[in-house]
Amino acid sequence: MPRRSATMLAATLLLIALLCASVLMKVPYTEMSPGPTYNTLGVQEKTGTPVITITGHESYPASGHLNMTTVQVTGAKYEPSLVNAVVGWLRDDVLVVPHDNVYPKGQSDADAKRQNAEEFALSEDHARTAALSQLGIPMGSELIVQAVTAGAPAEGRLHAGDQIVAVDGTPVADADAVAKAVTKHQPGEPAVFTVVPRVKEGSVEPGTRTDISVPTVKSPDTGAAMVGIRPGLRHTYPFRIDIGLQDVGGPSAGLMFSLGIIDKLTPDDLTAGRFVAGTGTIDDGGQVGPIGGISMKLIAAREAGAEFFLTPSANCAEAAKNTPSGLRLVKVETLDGALKALEQVRSGQTSALPSCSS
Repeated sequence: MPRRSATMLAATLLLIALLCASVLMKVPYTEMSPGPTYNTLGVQEKTGTPVITITGHESYPASGHLNMTTVQVTGAKYEPSLVNAVVGWLRDDVLVVPHDNVYPKGQSDADAKRQNAEEFALSEDHARTAALSQLGIPMGSELIVQAVTAGAPAEGRLHAGDQIVAVDGTPVADADAVAKAVTKHQPGEPAVFTVVPRVKEGSVEPGTRTDISVPTVKSPDTGAAMVGIRPGLRHTYPFRIDIGLQDVGGPSAGLMFSLGIIDKLTPDDLTAGRFVAGTGTIDDGGQVGPIGGISMKLIAAREAGAEFFLTPSANCAEAAKNTPSGLRLVKVETLDGALKALEQVRSGQTSALPSCSS
C-alpha cells in the first residue's frame, strides 16, 4: 500500500477510534436545565389548589405574578458521555457542573431528595417567619432539630426540621435541656427522642409523634455522650399558612414565598398585575441569600413571561452575564428591599430600581 494511502487509513481509523471513545467515555458531570416556575399568588396546575393558603386570618385576592423559579437536575446515577458534556457546554440552556458539586460523594437520589425536602420545609418556615415579622404579627416558638452532623449517629434517624418533644420520656423545651438529657448516658448507650417529623421518613408520616432510638458516641471535644444534632427554636404561627407545592425541593424559594404570603395578607396588590419572578433563600430576619443555577432560572423566568427578576445581590455578577433579552434584573438583599422594589414597579418608577452589574 502506498505510504500516503496507509497514512490516510491510519488517520481515519484513529479518528473513528477517538469518536467511539468520546461517545462511550463517561465523565463525572451533572447537567442542569431550566425548570418550571410557580406563581406563589396562583394555583397549582395539577391540583387546582392555591400555592399559598391562609386559614384563620383575613386574606385578600392578588393579581399578577410572583413566580418562584426552579432548575431541573439529572439524577445522581447519570453519567454523561464526553460528547454529551461538550454539547452541554456549548448550549446556553444547559449548565454542566462537576457531579460532586450537586451530589456529594456517596449521596444517592433518595438522599438528595430527602435533603431537598428538609431544606424546602425549613425555607417555608423561614418565609412564614420573615413575612409575619415584616408585618409585625406576633409568633410563638417550638424546639426542633436545626441540623444533623454528617456521619453522626443521628444521621438518617433525625432530620432537620423535626420537632423535639422529649428525650427519654422527659419533655424538653430548649437546646440545653436536650444536651443535659443526652449527656446523662454513657457513650454507646441509646437516647430515645420523641419527635414530630417535618417530612415523611419511611412509613412515618409528617406530623405524627414517634419515638426514635439514637445511639450515642463519645464527643471528641468533651468526652461526654452525643448524638450529633444541633437543636434550636422554630417559630409557631397564630394562624395557618399552607404552602402546597409538590415535587419541589431546596431552599431557594424562600424570598418568593415570603412575598406571596405578604401579598395575600395585605390589601395592597404588590405587583399591580405585573409579571415578577425571582429567587433567593431567606432567613427569619428577612436577609436574602444566594442560590445555585441562576442562569437556568433566568431562562425559565423569561420563557414564562417575566418582566422583572428579583436577584440576590450575591448572584448579581453571574446573572448580569447571562440575562435573557427582555428581562430586567432587580438586585435585592433583604425582604424589605424587595418590597420597596415592588413598590417602584407598581408606581412605574422602574428607572430607579436597583440593578445588577457584571
